Amino acid sequence: MTVRVLHYVNQFFGGIGGEEHSDVPVQTVEGPVGPGRALQQALGDRGTVVATVICGDDYVAEREDDAAPDMAAALEKYSPDLVIAGPAFDSGRYGLGCALMCRVAKSKDIPAVTGMYPDNAAIITHRRELLAVPSGNDASQMMDVLTRMANLGLKLASGAELGSAEDEGYIPHGVRTLVFKERVGYERALDMLLARVNDEPWTSEIQIQQYETIAPAAPIEDLTGATIGIVVSTGVVPKGNPDNIPGARALYAGRYSVADVEALDVEGWESVHGGFNTRILNLQNPNYALPLPALRRLESEGVIGGVYPHYFSTVGNQTAIGLSVEIGQRIVKEFLEEGVDAVIQVSG
Repeated sequence: MTVRVLHYVNQFFGGIGGEEHSDVPVQTVEGPVGPGRALQQALGDRGTVVATVICGDDYVAEREDDAAPDMAAALEKYSPDLVIAGPAFDSGRYGLGCALMCRVAKSKDIPAVTGMYPDNAAIITHRRELLAVPSGNDASQMMDVLTRMANLGLKLASGAELGSAEDEGYIPHGVRTLVFKERVGYERALDMLLARVNDEPWTSEIQIQQYETIAPAAPIEDLTGATIGIVVSTGVVPKGNPDNIPGARALYAGRYSVADVEALDVEGWESVHGGFNTRILNLQNPNYALPLPALRRLESEGVIGGVYPHYFSTVGNQTAIGLSVEIGQRIVKEFLEEGVDAVIQVSG
């Protein structure tokens, strides 16, 4: 029997457009779209992509409660045997959309598989709920990842019991189970040590997270003509938090004007950070977390050329690395376009 597959993609891979269309709501198209055609190729005669669910990255990240019922309606309409979402690679918001699609499918007892970079925000947040194939951080591996997703999904849809993450090729769920080994831990550790010393193959039993190393930019020789931007992860926002920046696991950064502001005050500004005590900032002096007075003084003394009229604020508390990179890229795009020379970054 041919497996009925429903595929989920974001607005870019769905052919609607880029960031300018990231707020489009959930919509459904019959048959495969974009990478869904490659997915159909990977499925062969074993499965058929009966429909594609498309949703904007911002919409699904910011309006999950609205997106989920529409995803459920698509499942009801097309009655798939399997849901395949993405792959999202290292796109944090796309990953969260894939995760939501899979979670909705799971709530309907429909098998679901996705694919993404292991450090994607969706894996950090929903690791234990997702069956996800690991990918690189860009779409250059699209066909390979889709093939692995298709094979794993078809096995899942067949009702076969899946083996371990290592055997089946999916991202570990982070759940430790009791297993028996023929040799005790210290003996296995010594075997690994000796293999490493002798340049022989060995595999660690512990997952180690790898972090990208970023080379610092060259210093600016003359700051007197430089425009300085401000970015904070301390959650400092205008009073009332107009963009609803969350106190943890932020998905975006707010952009706020300080064009005519010499210093922040507690009447007009606050920190919404959920990872430290904000009492001093919110009752006494928010400038501790956004040093605008010091920059204005340097500006008036001619030490720097000026302060960029808008600053960006988010919350670093429990925010996934992959999503942080995405937020940073969007901020840097504006700074480059507007000729900002350097940035003061305040961490919370």
